[in-house]
Amino acid sequence: MEKINNTNLLYLLVYLLMINLKILSTKMAEAQIHVKVGVVLDMDAYGIMTFNCISTALSDFYATHDHYKTRLDLISRDSKGHVIGAAAAGVDLIKNVKVQAIIGPLYSIQANFLISLGNKSQVPIITFSATSPSLSSLRTPYFVRATHKDSSQVGPIVAIVKAFKWREVVPIHEDNEFGEGILPFLTDALKHANVRVPHTSAIAQSATDDEITAELYKLTRMQTRVFVVHLLNPLASTLFTLAARLGMMSEDYAWIVTDSVANDFSSMNISMLESMLGVIGVKPHVRQTRKLDDFALRYEKMFPRATNYYSPDVYGLWAYDSATALAMSAENAAGLGSLTAYQETNTSGNSTDLEAFGVSLSGPNLIRALSSTNFTGLAGEFRLVDGQLQTPPYEIVNIVGGAGNRTIGYWTKENGIVDELNVTSSSTKLGAVVWPGKGSSPPRGWVVGKKLRVGVPVKAGFTEFVNVTWNSDNSYNVNGYCIDVFRDVMAALPYNVSYEYIPFATSDHKAAGNYDDLVYQVYLGKYDAVAGDVTILGNRSQYVDFTAPYTETGISMVVPIQDDKRRNKWLFVKPLTWQLWLAIFLSTFLIGGLVSYSASLTSMMTIQKLQPTVTDVNVLVRHKYRVGYSNTSFIFEFLKNKFDESQLISFDTSEQMDELLSKGSSNGGIAAAFLEIPYIKMFLRKHCSKYTMAGPTYKAAGFGFVFPIDSPLVPDVSRAILNVTEGKEKVLDRETKSEGSKTECLDAENDLVPPKSLGISSFEVLFISVAAVGLAAAVVYLIRLFCGHNPNVLDNEPIIETEILELRELLKDFGERD
Repeated sequence: MEKINNTNLLYLLVYLLMINLKILSTKMAEAQIHVKVGVVLDMDAYGIMTFNCISTALSDFYATHDHYKTRLDLISRDSKGHVIGAAAAGVDLIKNVKVQAIIGPLYSIQANFLISLGNKSQVPIITFSATSPSLSSLRTPYFVRATHKDSSQVGPIVAIVKAFKWREVVPIHEDNEFGEGILPFLTDALKHANVRVPHTSAIAQSATDDEITAELYKLTRMQTRVFVVHLLNPLASTLFTLAARLGMMSEDYAWIVTDSVANDFSSMNISMLESMLGVIGVKPHVRQTRKLDDFALRYEKMFPRATNYYSPDVYGLWAYDSATALAMSAENAAGLGSLTAYQETNTSGNSTDLEAFGVSLSGPNLIRALSSTNFTGLAGEFRLVDGQLQTPPYEIVNIVGGAGNRTIGYWTKENGIVDELNVTSSSTKLGAVVWPGKGSSPPRGWVVGKKLRVGVPVKAGFTEFVNVTWNSDNSYNVNGYCIDVFRDVMAALPYNVSYEYIPFATSDHKAAGNYDDLVYQVYLGKYDAVAGDVTILGNRSQYVDFTAPYTETGISMVVPIQDDKRRNKWLFVKPLTWQLWLAIFLSTFLIGGLVSYSASLTSMMTIQKLQPTVTDVNVLVRHKYRVGYSNTSFIFEFLKNKFDESQLISFDTSEQMDELLSKGSSNGGIAAAFLEIPYIKMFLRKHCSKYTMAGPTYKAAGFGFVFPIDSPLVPDVSRAILNVTEGKEKVLDRETKSEGSKTECLDAENDLVPPKSLGISSFEVLFISVAAVGLAAAVVYLIRLFCGHNPNVLDNEPIIETEILELRELLKDFGERD
């Protein structure tokens, strides 16, 4: 009996405890604030994975925060993979369910309309995967981007391009808001890095294999071989499968994929990874933590693998963190006011559904709480600035085949490319990369698909620069200074470029036009480049691109030279002043004076400076002298602004120029010839004793090689020109070679030239003076001889004979000495 009573008592106590727990549970439930939260996702395998992450986040959060007054209740809607589905789901959740916040949608193209709805109804729209930069929380304050925007990955992409010195990139993007959003940021960043974007390739989400193949085939016909792919799966997988079939996964190609592809590397099958061998990807770096490992294990147990199974990726982790942030924010906002109230909108009976939904009164408090929520989540630090997560560190990965991918470096906003995180200096060097086709060295980035057609001018004169000679079988040889430079420059490029010279000539081997016509052929596509003595001009650069100049710049004139005016008949008196002359004649014999004099005269005559006949262009204009110019040069247009056309005479060759200058303007020739400085130097090396460069130097950009506008060769060739022309000895050797035979002239820039032979005219006054003095002395001597000793000459014949004999001996001795 006692036992029965004890048993009954135990049952009674258990019963009372259960009643108390039920009462307590009911009271706690009544005390909790249930906040309705909508979830708009495409409920496919990927969408289900993200929804599982959201629901797991709330379970985990409330398991450790059971004292919170608020609870988020998830109400999900399937957006069915398109914009209309997402819009309909949003309208239903706001109008009928009256949710306080919406998590989703997955894609940027679905988000625009929902963001507008949220802004009008004051319902926060929290997306963890809509990354288009065009979605901005600055214009729509109720939009929260719990992920990064696509423009954040532009930094690591450009850093990779710079690291391998690629100078051209073609983006391949999805033809929608998601794909186009990154383009302005990517192209601007590449431009600032001196990388060209010659083309962009847009692929529709619904594109067939044939359409994608046609687009890829178009890319194979271009020179660029570096592609940045910004597509979503499975479109990206299809692209790489077809690219492999077209041979675009070979050693010539480089592929960079954004995180929309790189985040899926871990879920791709082996065959897909094999077709993407060598691809480089960028993706947000997620630090491996014990909390993350624990979540991954629990997820595997809660949601066993099945068909189309997705393991949580970084977007799944951001979905988890978004739900956690919203749960924290709801609790914080609960103390500021109601989290369930809606203000209905007064509408007429003819209003549409878009006008009939109300406004959430808790929205302002909830969005403020979200903006100030900070914590460390599964994906890293969760902190919003201007309504979105800040740029995370990026991981740079490389597909190594069926084995998957490996990390080859990192990128941070502060330090650029680094070997590992938490370092203070950048390395700008990535780890070992496996390239497409299993290449060990980086692709050049572009290829010349055909042999370059290099046009060369055909000319009669100044062939030292460019000379085309024809053989009997109609073949031709091209040589000259400009051709030598072009050959050396092309050889100095970091890659091989094949080319052939094509003379700009008619069928009878004459010039087919002037230099403007030749340059224009590049614009028309007849030539891929021009190598020759082509001057860089502003009007020409409107339709072609020039390399850096490889010659000295400027235009000047050549004029004859003449003897100095001081060379006249009285030049001999210049070495000595009149005081010195007087002193010499008064203090010493005349011969002594002549010996000091001859030394001064010699030094003066052996360093004789010659002067140009004309030094001022205005003199030519004022006196209407005729001037010359090369028939193939642009200088005619330059001279028309200074001279009357009747004064302008053209010539073809340097020999004609010499002939015209020798005649002079008054004899049917010219007083001066205007040429570019390289031509002048070449001319004066042969004729420096007759002509000199005179007058001012007019600005011109020198000779450059011609390429089509935006040709990728231009920057490389310009750099090669600098390397080639910086070696002064090499350039001097080449210039000497281009002259042909050696000349006896001195440097053209030296205005000291050897004097002409002296004639008798320069010394006729001197000779007359000396002869007069000598004759006078002889007369005086003879007078003294015959009359000075004895007035009676006839009485002194023996003395005369003696004197005559002495004179003969003296003259004989003088003759022997001479």
